[in-house]
Amino acid sequence: MNNWTQRWDDRYSNEEFAYGEEPNNYLKEQIQKLKPSAILFPAEGEGRNAIFAAKLGWNVSAFDISEEGKNKALKLAEANNVSIDYQVGELETLNFKEEQFDVIALIYAHFPAEIKSEIHKQLDKLLRRGGVIIFEAFSKKHLEYLAINDKVGGPKDIESLFSIEEIKSDFSNYEIIELEEKEIELNEGLFHNGTGSVIRFIGRKK
Repeated sequence: MNNWTQRWDDRYSNEEFAYGEEPNNYLKEQIQKLKPSAILFPAEGEGRNAIFAAKLGWNVSAFDISEEGKNKALKLAEANNVSIDYQVGELETLNFKEEQFDVIALIYAHFPAEIKSEIHKQLDKLLRRGGVIIFEAFSKKHLEYLAINDKVGGPKDIESLFSIEEIKSDFSNYEIIELEEKEIELNEGLFHNGTGSVIRFIGRKK
């Protein structure tokens, strides 16, 4: 097992939920504007966002590299009387199909720097035309916030963080409905607490 996988298995193996059981605020706000259909949650960890969508009637798929994350997510799904399709592994090894999804929700999906743009391009193929990306993750400016307060969480290397330019480049075939860098307050479980800087993006595939 590589160090990256081990790191997330360790984080998710505790009884308590690393990022809480409540959905991310931005996801919650955006998903309720859309009609439930097929949605994918990449790097979904312990399932808080996927379970929220399932409770709203969405047909939910999710994946992560952490088996421990999946175990927690399925437990949470059971507690909420919903079911989700949760796969474990690298994206290219999973059996998702082209144009399978109407929405892809990338919520703090910080993939390793060297593959993050490539994964965005792979995910794009799984989204149908007219489909929507909902994205919130830490911006490059977030390092300044992290230096003041370690509890806000997020990657500590600038390459794993996002810029508006990167999002425009990775999702160049999208109509930009919203794209901004914003300072927000986070209160999510054990590892996202305090003021941080994020990129928020809503895009519709042309």
